Amino acid sequence: MPLIKIATVFNIELEFEAADLPRRILAYLIDLTLLVLYFVSAKLAFYDGGLAGGVAMGSMVGLDILIISTPLLLYSLVCEILMHGQTVGKMVMNLRVLSLDGKEPSVSQYLVRWLFRAFEWPFFFGYAFFGTSELLLYIMVTCAFGALVAMAIAITPKNQRLGDLAANTVVVKTKSDITVHDTIFMDIEEDYKVSFPEVLRLSDRDINTVNNILKISRRSKNFELSERLSSRIKAVLKIESELEPVEFLKTLIKDYNYLAGQ
Repeated sequence: MPLIKIATVFNIELEFEAADLPRRILAYLIDLTLLVLYFVSAKLAFYDGGLAGGVAMGSMVGLDILIISTPLLLYSLVCEILMHGQTVGKMVMNLRVLSLDGKEPSVSQYLVRWLFRAFEWPFFFGYAFFGTSELLLYIMVTCAFGALVAMAIAITPKNQRLGDLAANTVVVKTKSDITVHDTIFMDIEEDYKVSFPEVLRLSDRDINTVNNILKISRRSKNFELSERLSSRIKAVLKIESELEPVEFLKTLIKDYNYLAGQ
């Protein structure tokens, strides 16, 4: 399984394990199952058994597209934006979309990834005019296109599909989901004394990068990462400190939290 090296804004390389094809297929199947369940439930509700009836009522097509097709179409895009690179399937399989610059992808990157899912769209819109047999054919066609996507993932060095290549993103394995405890925000006592006011020269994204590298360093017990990051930040911010690297980074994060909240 390929390891992906991503350089952060501090010129520190982080290693991520690219998501393997079987895990990505399982994540996709979980998402597809959710979509099919929603589709079947909504169509039965709006057409009173329309799956067997065959033809949708013309007066209902606009409502059909609004209530049924649009959520199906936008599912992956909205989920990845709101869930920070994950859909329900990716969350269950511990996968996440990451930008190749080490940051969370931008909205435009998520949009590019989504646009390359165009082969799935006929399934979302064509069903309103066909019955069960045609729907099965649509699913087979979607699976055939999916096989091409699987081939692209299998042969690219970083297990990327075409949408990833176009958006400069990659899907990586993650051991745990992001929670509030994984963010930079924490409760700071009111009489807290700031040690390094220079930290405000860093952005929220920089501090999040510091926080993530610190967590990776502590979990993997690779404290060389913390030492390199500490040295780099001291050079950039022109800070002198005799604190141990881990304590220095933790103090920076606390200082930023306190100053940003003023």
